[in-house]
Amino acid sequence: MLSKALYIAILVLISYLILATSSSIHNYIPLDTNGSFLELPEHNFNTNVNTIVSSSTGCTLPSSHNVSAEESEEGVVVNHGNLEKHPHLVKLPLRHRVIGEEGRKQSVIESAVRDLNRIHTFRRRITENKNQNANSRVRNHRQLLEKHPVEEPDDLSVLQGHLVSSLKSGVSLGSGEYFMDVFVGTPPKPFSLIVDTGSDLNWIQCVPCYDCFEQTGPHYDPKDSKSFKNISCKDPRCDLVSSPDPPVPCKGQNGSCPYFYWYGDSSNTTGDFSLETFTVNLTSPNGKSEFKKVDNVMFGCGHWNRGLFHGAAGLLGLGKGPLSFSSQLQSLYGHSFSYCLVDRNSDPSVSSKLIFGEDKDLLNHPELKFTKLVNGKDNPVDTFYYVEIKSVSIGGDILKIPKEMWSFMEDGGGGTIIDSGTTLSYFVEPAYEIIKATFMKKIKKYPLVSDFPILTPCYNVSGVDTDNLEMPSFSIQFSDGAEWNFPIQNYFIWVDREIVCLAMMGTKRSAFSIIGNYQQQNFHILYDTKRSRLGYAPTRCADV
Repeated sequence: MLSKALYIAILVLISYLILATSSSIHNYIPLDTNGSFLELPEHNFNTNVNTIVSSSTGCTLPSSHNVSAEESEEGVVVNHGNLEKHPHLVKLPLRHRVIGEEGRKQSVIESAVRDLNRIHTFRRRITENKNQNANSRVRNHRQLLEKHPVEEPDDLSVLQGHLVSSLKSGVSLGSGEYFMDVFVGTPPKPFSLIVDTGSDLNWIQCVPCYDCFEQTGPHYDPKDSKSFKNISCKDPRCDLVSSPDPPVPCKGQNGSCPYFYWYGDSSNTTGDFSLETFTVNLTSPNGKSEFKKVDNVMFGCGHWNRGLFHGAAGLLGLGKGPLSFSSQLQSLYGHSFSYCLVDRNSDPSVSSKLIFGEDKDLLNHPELKFTKLVNGKDNPVDTFYYVEIKSVSIGGDILKIPKEMWSFMEDGGGGTIIDSGTTLSYFVEPAYEIIKATFMKKIKKYPLVSDFPILTPCYNVSGVDTDNLEMPSFSIQFSDGAEWNFPIQNYFIWVDREIVCLAMMGTKRSAFSIIGNYQQQNFHILYDTKRSRLGYAPTRCADV
C-alpha cells in the first residue's frame, strides 16, 4: 500500500500540472505577486443602442415586448389588470456528456484535485472575510433589487409552463460540475456555464479577454449586443460586488464598476459588473417550446479569469447571496428551485434538469423528505446551504462519531453544506476516518485494491455489474429527525471496469463537511429558501 506521504505527493504533483495548464497566461495580470490589484485599463464600450452593430447568429428567437409587473408578498409576479396570480415554474434541462471507460480514473483524480482546491477556497472565504462589507450588502440587497429588478418575460400566461434549457455533465472534460447552456445578449448567443450552488456571481469571459482560460466556443463580446449595459461605479448596485484590492478609483458618473471574485489561490475572475438580457427556452403547458427573455440580469463581464473551469464560458451562481441567478429570479418564480442530476456516466442524450419555482410533481412525490437549512455561525459569506447532521449509519449501525464533528466552530468553520459544484463528498476528521474504517471492516466480499491514488478504500469487483454490486448501506441522519438513505451507486464510484472506490474523502476539522453532486445523483433536490428547508426524493432523473 502506498504511504500517506506518497499520496500527498501525488496529489500535489497532479494539482500543479493541472493548474499549470488550465489557463492561458498573458501579459495583462490583475494581481501582482503580493496579491494586490493592478490597475485596469479603461474600457470604452459603446453601449448606445443606436450605434451598436449586432452580429448575426443561428438563433431564431421571437421578438418580445416588456409588460409591467408587480410582486406579491409570496414573490409571485402578476401583471397589472384582472389576471389571476400564477405560480411560475421554470424547467431547465441540463445536457449530459459522458466519458469513456479509459478516462474514468483520470477524471476521478482531476475532480478530487479540483474539489480540494474548492474546499480550501470555501474555508478562506469564511475565515479571511475577503468582502469586508458582505454583511451590509446582504442586508441591503432586497432594497437594491426592488429598485432595479430583472424584467419579466413578456407573456405571463406562458409562465404557467416550464422554462427549458440544458445542463450537461462535465465529466467528459475531466470535471465533476454540471453545465447549462444560456443564451446571452441581443441577438442572443449560446454560452455553456457551470452551475454552482457554492457561489453567487454570474459571470462570462468577455472581450477583450486579457488573461483567460481556454473555453469551448468564442468569448462574449459586449459590442455585439444591443442590450449590454455597464453598471456605473456610482450606482448603488456596485456595492453588491467585491472591489479589487486596492479599489480602483471611480472615474465619473459613467465609469464602470470593477469587480473581483475569487474561488481559491489560482481561480478568480476580474472585470466589469454589468447588465444583460438572458434568454431562456420556455415550454408551455401544451408542450410548445418558445424563447423568452429576462432583461437586466446582473453579471460579471470577466476580462481576467483563471482556474479549473474546464472549457466553460463562465459560471451561473445558485448560492443564497443576492447576486445569484436564483436570487435575481425570485420575483419571477418564487423562493425555491430544484435540480435532478442523472448518472454522470449515463447516455449523453439523457439530460438533468434545473427547475425554478415550485414543482408540483416533486411536492407530491410520496418519498419526498425535508430537513431544515441552517445558517452558518457568524458567516459573512451568506452563500452556502447548510444542513445539520446528527449521525451517519453504515450497514444499519450508527457510527460513534463525536457530535462536535458536525457542529459549527467559533471561527465560523465546521457544519455541513450541500453543494452542486463539488463532485465527491467530504467529511471532517476524524469523522471520515471512522466512516472509512467501518466500510473496510464490513466489506469482506471483494479484494482490497491498494494502488489507486487519492481514494480509499478501493475494491476489485471484476465480473460484477453495477446492479449486482453488494456493499453495506449508507445513510445520514439529521438533527430534526429526517434521514437520507443513499443507493450504492451514490457512494461508491467506478474508476475503471473492475475497480470501485468509496466516493468520499476527508477534510481538516477547520473546514466543513460537504455532500457533493455524485452523492446527489438520481435524487430530486429542492432548495426552499422561504421555508428554510432542503427537500430530497429518490427519482429517475432521466424521466423528470
